[in-house]
This record gives sequence, C-alpha cells and structure tokens, in this order.
Amino acid sequence: MNEPFFAGHFEGYPIMPGVLVVEAMAQAGGVLLMSAIPDPQTSFYSSLASKRRASASQSFPATNWRIEVDVKAWRMNAGRMEGKAFVGTKRVAEALISCVVVPRKPAAEAG
Repeated sequence: MNEPFFAGHFEGYPIMPGVLVVEAMAQAGGVLLMSAIPDPQTSFYSSLASKRRASASQSFPATNWRIEVDVKAWRMNAGRMEGKAFVGTKRVAEALISCVVVPRKPAAEAG
C-alpha cells in the first residue's frame, strides 16, 4: 500500500496499475516456459509485447491474486500465452503475451 505506484496512480484512490498486472502474468508465463527448457541456465526469457484486454474491474493494494497462464502457441523458441488475473473468483484482467526464449551469451561475449 505504501509503494509509490499506488499513491501516484490516482491520487487518493490507490489501485493496482494494469501494467503491473500484465507484468505479473508475463513473469508467471516465464516461469512456466523456463521450467520446460532442458537447460534453462543457458537461456533467458523475454516478453516482447502484450495486448491487454479491458479489465473487468479494478483491484486494490493488499489484495490476494491468482494468476493463470496458458501457452497458446509455441514454435521453436517463440510463443504466445494468455494470462488471466483473478481476485477471488472474479476475473480482473486478461492479456495476450508474446515471448521468446533465447540463448545467453557467455560472459566473455556479453561486453
């Protein structure tokens, strides 16, 4: 509740910013995809784009969330996921997330 994004989003009316809800879905999707990669320490996950659907309702700080992510398409190293966020049984947001899993560069090449 004391995070600056709550206080600054709508003054006097703290809500969870939609972009952070979509970020949570993308991170949950990353965990899902990286758990299926044979050697995840040699790759990293990056979300490329998201298309947020209208939120069914607002959500507030100190709310318990449930995030569900389904892989809709996966080809080689790129895919699309559908994320849904719930507070209780009420769906509060949805997003389509495009992503890639790419090889990490060795430290010597990263410069």
